[in-house]
Amino acid sequence: MVRKFHLRLLLGSFKDKASIIKASLSSKRRTASIRLSVIRATKRTSTSPPQHRIDAVLAFGHISRPTASACIHAIMDRAHKSRNAYVVFKSLIIIHNIITRGSFILKDQLSIYPSTGGRNYLNLSMFSDKSNVKTWEFSTWIRWYARFLELNLMTSRVLGSYLSSSSSSFTNSSNNNVKDFENLTGLLSSDLIKEIKALVDIIEEICRAPNDSSTQQNNLVYEAMKLVSEDYRSTQQKIYSRLTELEDRVKGLNSGELDELINCLKKVEESKERLVDLFVNRKRNDAFWELISQTRINFLRVKKERESVLAISESTRLDERVVAPSRMVMRLLPYGGGWMRGESTRVLALTTSTM
Repeated sequence: MVRKFHLRLLLGSFKDKASIIKASLSSKRRTASIRLSVIRATKRTSTSPPQHRIDAVLAFGHISRPTASACIHAIMDRAHKSRNAYVVFKSLIIIHNIITRGSFILKDQLSIYPSTGGRNYLNLSMFSDKSNVKTWEFSTWIRWYARFLELNLMTSRVLGSYLSSSSSSFTNSSNNNVKDFENLTGLLSSDLIKEIKALVDIIEEICRAPNDSSTQQNNLVYEAMKLVSEDYRSTQQKIYSRLTELEDRVKGLNSGELDELINCLKKVEESKERLVDLFVNRKRNDAFWELISQTRINFLRVKKERESVLAISESTRLDERVVAPSRMVMRLLPYGGGWMRGESTRVLALTTSTM
């Protein structure tokens, strides 16, 4: 087994060198330079890609749009054509770095969806490296990570900005929060709810990360989860600011909107235990969880008060419907007068005339 493992590593090294030589001999100098940088950042080893290799790839996003487009294509070709789990996972890490701190034109090329004529680059749902048990198990992380990155881009489209475009701590981000709050005040409540639902989807997808302690010790997984933790923190911040804004508008929310928000907050609360396990070394944002709990209680209270008022109103209307016919009868047959007195008088008159 050990001998096979070393042979596989040696073969992988030869393949990487062959790919580098092939790219170097390309007649297209710009494309060759891009492919060389991508190959060097995604070698067939289980170690995380060196930061300077990632930076070299990101640098192509500052040249021109065609160069940025060629860079994205080179990364995606590497991810889709390789059957090596480590190569594919490193390609996803580079993509995550592009989303987090890449140039605008790199992100723009990455965000072209099939609906606009693009290709769904992140569809790796069928990927599986069956070289050995270790890589086969590791493939579950690749499938999940690709789904998460795709959802990350979709959420960014809903928000109108990238999820982790500005990095700052939860407690020391007053300037960013003030700016965020100012932008949110101009949005409709329905738009804020739509954004919260998209952000809650991110939290739920994070919770679907493979629960495999053996692969969690992998250097690549550790590197990826560091990036995911930044997205998680940013997601908390964005949910926090939107909930705070909606709390001020609670009286203007309709029943359907309240139900949507209560359901979203319930999902977040149910995710807490899993999130704490995943990010055990991160500081728990107690202010966030307190807001989630208190806001849900507040929304439930408002909902019950409205239901109570509605029930009383319905009961009053029903009573009026029951009382209305009886009043009609009373007008026709009033006790001791009206029609009955007239009839009695008529009878008395007939009796008198007969006598």
